[in-house]
Amino acid sequence: MPTTRTRTRLTQRERSDGTIEELLRAARTLFAERGYNATSLDAVVEAAHLTKGALYHHFSGKQHLFRAVYEREQTRLAHIVARAYLDAEPDSWEAVYVGARAFLVEVLAADVQRINLLDAPGALGTEEMREINTGCLKMMEEGVRRAAESGDIAPHSVTSLTHLLYGALCETAMAVARAEDQQKALDASLTELRLLFDALAVSPR
Repeated sequence: MPTTRTRTRLTQRERSDGTIEELLRAARTLFAERGYNATSLDAVVEAAHLTKGALYHHFSGKQHLFRAVYEREQTRLAHIVARAYLDAEPDSWEAVYVGARAFLVEVLAADVQRINLLDAPGALGTEEMREINTGCLKMMEEGVRRAAESGDIAPHSVTSLTHLLYGALCETAMAVARAEDQQKALDASLTELRLLFDALAVSPR
């Protein structure tokens, strides 16, 4: 049976987790709407109905807070890609394409692209982003490996092909985010993505 001290610690942990959740929710909304530079910590704590002291208890500053929001975004993107992969034809080359397509479509939603594409490079830097962006890359590598093993694509250096494809996806997302007509640019990119995956497939769809 838990002691009073144990129950108190659990309650404090729950309270702490709740504070972090409120801060991240408020920060995510403001970063998406206003951008990193225009979002102040005062605005975050006001939106979260918390104090500056509560924020600094968990985060060293705005960059630290943004990193936590960005990490969550990357985890969410990875879950979306994984769901798309599993809903397609798991362990097939087509599933890798569906996952790649889902990544492009989701990361270019207005609120998502503001955080992940437009502000993250300046707020965090490319090296820190690379340290965080491992979920989608690892899933693509596993998908490429399985497609090669199943004969859906010809034998390749799995690591090299993965980095080529993932790098192309990231650069494409950045280019579309900066395009004057984003929908037109996205449609054109998805057409080329389909052609690229078909070209690599042993039996194109």
